[in-house]
Amino acid sequence: MSTTHILTFPALLMLLYIPSSDPVTVTTSKAKVEVHENTNAVLSCEFRTEKETNPRVEWKKRGKEVSYVYFDGDFTGAFNSRASIDGATMTLRGVTQKDSGVYHCEVTARQDKIKLGEVTVTLIVLVPPHAPSCEVPETVTKGFSAELHCKDKLSVPAATYSWYKDNKPLNIGKPADINYTLDPKTGTLKFKMVSKSDEGQYRCEASNGVGAPKSCAGRVMKITEYELNMTIVIALEVGACLLFLSCCVSICLCCRRCRKRKGETIQSRTKTSCNPPTDPRRYKHTQSFVL
Repeated sequence: MSTTHILTFPALLMLLYIPSSDPVTVTTSKAKVEVHENTNAVLSCEFRTEKETNPRVEWKKRGKEVSYVYFDGDFTGAFNSRASIDGATMTLRGVTQKDSGVYHCEVTARQDKIKLGEVTVTLIVLVPPHAPSCEVPETVTKGFSAELHCKDKLSVPAATYSWYKDNKPLNIGKPADINYTLDPKTGTLKFKMVSKSDEGQYRCEASNGVGAPKSCAGRVMKITEYELNMTIVIALEVGACLLFLSCCVSICLCCRRCRKRKGETIQSRTKTSCNPPTDPRRYKHTQSFVL
């Protein structure tokens, strides 16, 4: 037993004094960063190298094309005036929706066995609801269908929608109790058959949990009864008369053509009966009789 301890103890001492040979590693404490619009965003990037004491740090943003954010010790473009870096962790000040995207932190250690390490951080800039655009028909005929539309294209995450009639929320109840359908994701309100009771002021509200809900201005939808316009009635009557006259003229022309063809056929038959066909043998017999 003692021999075993004597042999292993020096080995343990050697292991304790062996320097670390880990290659360059890059990590982040938060791979997904969500911040409100016009606030600061901290994109974490931490690294550890094997031998390199002065590694090169770069930040890139991936979109339709990859663009540099931090390169060769300086920030590029608009980031130059509103960004800072501590080690490899980058801070963006006053972020907007344009800053949302996927960022890459790259660390290059030339003296290490593995010379390049990288990590990805996704930045999501939350945008509160804006006043949505609403489409409400001014008039709808009773018994016909109608559609009302609502949309907010700027909010992040995407907004959900609710409709109000005369400042009272429209709830989705049993199909037998209501004559409309409401899609909270698209903001579309559909009426199968409107009635006089559907007349009123409608407005839409957009919400996404980031900021206060926003509404569009209320618009009135009127329901009208189906009434025949005298101008339309007169136009329909004139059109019917013209169609009738056109049919009569067509029939008369057809009758005249039929009579004409019939007369030509009878005349042709009469001429044929009055002028029998000439027979050369008959004339030959007559000549021999005279002689």
